[in-house]
Amino acid sequence: MATSDYKADELPPSEKKFGGEVSDDTSNEVVTGHERHSFWTRMGCTAESFQRRTTVDKHGESLNHTMKPRHLQMIAIGGSIGAGFFVGSGSALSRGGPGTLLIDFLIMGFMMFNVVYALGELAIMYPVSGGFYTYSTRFIDPSWGFAMGWNYVFQWAIVLPLELVVAALTVQWWNKDITEAAWITLFLGAIVLINVFGVLGFAEEEFWSSVLKLAAIVIFMIIGLIFVCGGGPSNGIYSEYWGARLWYDPGAFRNGFKGVCSVFVTAAFAFSGTELVGLAAAETENPAKSLPGAIKQVFWRITLFYIVGLLFVGLLVSSADDRLLGANPLIDVNASPFVLAAKDGGLPGFAHFMNFIILVSVISIGNSGVYGGSRTLTALADQGYAPKIFSYVDKAGRPTFSTIAILLFGLLGYINLNSDGPVVFDWLLALSGLAALFTWGSICLAHIRFRSAWKYQGHTLEEIPFRAVGGVYGSWIGLIIIFLVLMAQFYTALYPLGNNGKIGTAEAFFKSYLALPVVLFFWACGYLWKRTGWLRVSQIDVDTGRRPVNWDLINATKAQIASYPAWKRIFYYLF
Repeated sequence: MATSDYKADELPPSEKKFGGEVSDDTSNEVVTGHERHSFWTRMGCTAESFQRRTTVDKHGESLNHTMKPRHLQMIAIGGSIGAGFFVGSGSALSRGGPGTLLIDFLIMGFMMFNVVYALGELAIMYPVSGGFYTYSTRFIDPSWGFAMGWNYVFQWAIVLPLELVVAALTVQWWNKDITEAAWITLFLGAIVLINVFGVLGFAEEEFWSSVLKLAAIVIFMIIGLIFVCGGGPSNGIYSEYWGARLWYDPGAFRNGFKGVCSVFVTAAFAFSGTELVGLAAAETENPAKSLPGAIKQVFWRITLFYIVGLLFVGLLVSSADDRLLGANPLIDVNASPFVLAAKDGGLPGFAHFMNFIILVSVISIGNSGVYGGSRTLTALADQGYAPKIFSYVDKAGRPTFSTIAILLFGLLGYINLNSDGPVVFDWLLALSGLAALFTWGSICLAHIRFRSAWKYQGHTLEEIPFRAVGGVYGSWIGLIIIFLVLMAQFYTALYPLGNNGKIGTAEAFFKSYLALPVVLFFWACGYLWKRTGWLRVSQIDVDTGRRPVNWDLINATKAQIASYPAWKRIFYYLF
């Protein structure tokens, strides 16, 4: 696996003064460096912490930069692993078979790999707190940037109540006597509490939940290998050599081309949130140093955890198993192939463990929704694309009103208590279903446009401190894959599985494809407001806001890497 020739630059001392110090160069800025406060104020636990922050850092930003590299590493490798992987993979296996499951996740993983590297290149060149949608504004079309910003806010705002309901349903696997409302209230309160502590609350929660999720997958892969080789308990079905029999009967593929198309959407949903690593990097002390290493971890998550994990799922669980269909339209942990493999193997205790991991995962994704939605909403307000009140950042570095606004969406979770609640949630799920694909496609297109403008204005690739592995070709491949997935979803929305090849209903179509008209609506609003269209290459500004680069340090680092023994150079490039 290739990567850029170096991790990135360390800023010179005069460029690194956060946390209460004043920048050496303040000739063209307001007073920089965040004022010092007591520990409890910085942690958001005093009344003073809710007062507006009146200082900015050296980049003119008021958010904190206290996230550590270890936080970013774990957000990259495990942050977006959730119910889409642990439970949704079961329905995907049922629709497409184990071969389709692997192929579709590999294709989407390759696309995601290129998206994250493109985002990394842009984020290191132009560090912006709160939103990569700004790259669409800057390199594509301000109206499209407006649409992508609001699309991303609503994507995460809708995810929060969905995840709260899913968490409540997950707990009912143990005890159905306690009402969903009690669990929704408890989990919403937990997410509110985490966000009181600002970015560090989010980062620590994501770090430890990612550790748990990754540990669970590793344990499953070890157990899966033992099961496939026939080393399971005598009271289970894997007590003798199992091998790849399920790839022959019922077979590796189901439902033909339509099955392949239908699994793509599940794979996309499972990868949703991967781009948060670029958003979170803006709240680290030095994104140029911490982000490249974190981006490399995405490759290992895709390869080791998604692909190898799903390989064992396809080997151990039959795609014809009716239990994969589930009884609940939102989530049924009994339909998780990870749980089914444990039960069939005679390990009922592991089913309880996996259910706990699923619960941790959905709460983690809900918390990520608050983080991603609030930071993007704050960035929209800073650019004049949202009411100014959402630009408010308090002394603890929290975007207060943006966070409250996203948290209020969590109250929608109580709708599920009504008899018509599942119908409403079907439409909420439809709103967020394809939203991530538009975000990823915009990142790829913004990278392509940036490279075109960079070359047009006489710059060379050697002037870019961190380059995407696939370059502009990787972004083109990512964009093409996203377009094909959208077409595949359009096809399955028109001709759904199980409908004997007949065209489906209008309601079924919009439940599968509602995100497109929503995005077009936001784009039209942006155009009517800003009256701007597609930017020509000559109009793109590649200089304003570009991070200063310490080339002396970069060249010294390259020379140091070149002196490493071969094994150490390989380790460096991979990790």
